[in-house]
Amino acid sequence: MELDSLGLQHRLIVSCQALPDEPLHSSFIMGRMALAAKQGGAAGIRANSAEDIIEIRQQVDLPVIGIVKRNYGDHPVFITPTMKEIGELAATGCEIVALDATQRPRPDGMKLDELVRQIRLQYPQLLLMADVSTVEEGLAAEQLGFDLISATLVGYTEHTQGQKVYEHDFAILKEMLRQIKTPFVAEGNILTPEMAARCLELGVYTVVVGGAITRPQQITERFIDQMNRIQSASVVRE
Repeated sequence: MELDSLGLQHRLIVSCQALPDEPLHSSFIMGRMALAAKQGGAAGIRANSAEDIIEIRQQVDLPVIGIVKRNYGDHPVFITPTMKEIGELAATGCEIVALDATQRPRPDGMKLDELVRQIRLQYPQLLLMADVSTVEEGLAAEQLGFDLISATLVGYTEHTQGQKVYEHDFAILKEMLRQIKTPFVAEGNILTPEMAARCLELGVYTVVVGGAITRPQQITERFIDQMNRIQSASVVRE
């Protein structure tokens, strides 16, 4: 499959995910989220778990970036960590599989390059997306032949904790785009339409937005935080 045939370039992909401890956790609900995203103009969906993807593919005909978030004890890698998860995703018919492409140890001990070789051998139809947190990880993923590279994990790994991809007018994203030639995805803390548009201006291939669209508890928290700041400032002035 060719990446360009999916119609994702310069378009919006909506991440429709809800973890077990979230109120919207349900394949049925994620399917309807995907349908709402399509009606709003989304060109693709990112989704977690085979169950959700199967339901989503019954509701929309958009290309899907599939992941499986699964914890293996204390291992830090949990986004599509092993071949087991790859197999589950391949069975759904999703077009793209995203996986943690950091250099951290994987729960089964397999090195990233070995994992990529096995995927290419067993599931040659899949396009692969590398979720990375640093320029160096992105360059390593590029050398391994990933079809897409994403800034998904900026701020979520031990050595990037606290960083935000949008800080200083997307300085991290700019550096990644400067050095990495593989089609690049802006993902992670893209909170407003203006931020998504800015990512396109900088030259990303596509933009993934999740919580700002599909996680109402996070959206509510942002409203309340801003309102509380205004109230606190008003009290100080009084």
